[in-house]
Amino acid sequence: AASPARPSPLVLDLRYATGDAGAGVALAAWLKFHAAPRTPVLLLANTATSPDLRAAFAQRDRATGLIVLGSATNEFEPDIALAVEPAADRLAYDALGNGVALATLIAPPFEKIRNDEARLVAQRLPEHSPSTNNYSEPPVPPTAPMVSIPAAASPAAPPLPVVDVVLQRAVHLHRALLALKKL
Repeated sequence: AASPARPSPLVLDLRYATGDAGAGVALAAWLKFHAAPRTPVLLLANTATSPDLRAAFAQRDRATGLIVLGSATNEFEPDIALAVEPAADRLAYDALGNGVALATLIAPPFEKIRNDEARLVAQRLPEHSPSTNNYSEPPVPPTAPMVSIPAAASPAAPPLPVVDVVLQRAVHLHRALLALKKL
């Protein structure tokens, strides 16, 4: 457990945050107190972050322990630039407020494709299908009309889980620093 007197590393998400010049000054003072090489602040920001707040960390010293992550543009240059579309970034940012678990945003569950051996054999060799009891139908004579049987509607692919790429990278960076004993 971290002691209350000693700051601990943290992730501060300021994407889409608003604030005036006073908020920028307060943020700069807070960052100066909390960000240190052994207790870094991983700050998430983007072009939608208020310009006054971005000014608080725009002229940062790289050795202070403040690491800015986000998508780079002409107006905003983070320390770690990530390729993320603004719409996807906003969707991921809003997902946390809409009740999506943080663990899901960082490491989404995935479904492993399972191949059932019996089903594969039945597809490959229809005469060995359990439903036919090893009995195969006689071949259809070539003069018989072709009857098209509509295929069963394939289920719609489930939507891809929302992944907050920027937050995910910050957490991975924090874990890497812990593993390297830099924190």
